[in-house]
Amino acid sequence: MNNNSENNNNINQLLRSIKSCTLCENNLPLNPLPILQASSNSKILIAGQAPGIVTHKKGIPFNDKSGERLRKWLGVTEEQFYNPELFAIIPMGFCYPGTGKSGDLPPLPLCAKTWRPTLMERLKHVELTIILGKHATKWHLNSNAPITELTLQWQSLLKEKQLVLPHPSPRNNIWLKRNEWFETDVIPVLQLMVKEILT
Repeated sequence: MNNNSENNNNINQLLRSIKSCTLCENNLPLNPLPILQASSNSKILIAGQAPGIVTHKKGIPFNDKSGERLRKWLGVTEEQFYNPELFAIIPMGFCYPGTGKSGDLPPLPLCAKTWRPTLMERLKHVELTIILGKHATKWHLNSNAPITELTLQWQSLLKEKQLVLPHPSPRNNIWLKRNEWFETDVIPVLQLMVKEILT
């Protein structure tokens, strides 16, 4: 068996284990439904927060308005986005954590602690990591800086093959209006980089 086949078998076995995980069952509002996608060949990693209720019901990551905007930012089709050979979509928490007073609750930390280090080791071909949200920035960048501050560092982060984006949720429309530089300066560079990676 060659190394590529072995890597595929390793990650597929790991994904099966993750998708049958019930570790946080007693702390979840609904039945566990770990939602993610990945392949040992994934070229771009989307590191998000945790599935929302719509994602939980559909069982498909970013199959909503946020996903539409994210795919537009990336300049990719649905077919490309949902191809695990191209995109790994790995939130900090794989299951819907429930809703609090100001929106969805944070991802349960046991999820990332249990699965993330081993999963990241299997992603040997990632050329760009897209980081969404403060929990993902804390894990990937070890930073508690505000998202706006980290987004402004896009040029230096891209040199490290990483990029922090505001969450593409419609809730961030006000942020996008206040920070027009993001869509005029960052998005064209991001789209060009994604196109080069995928082709």
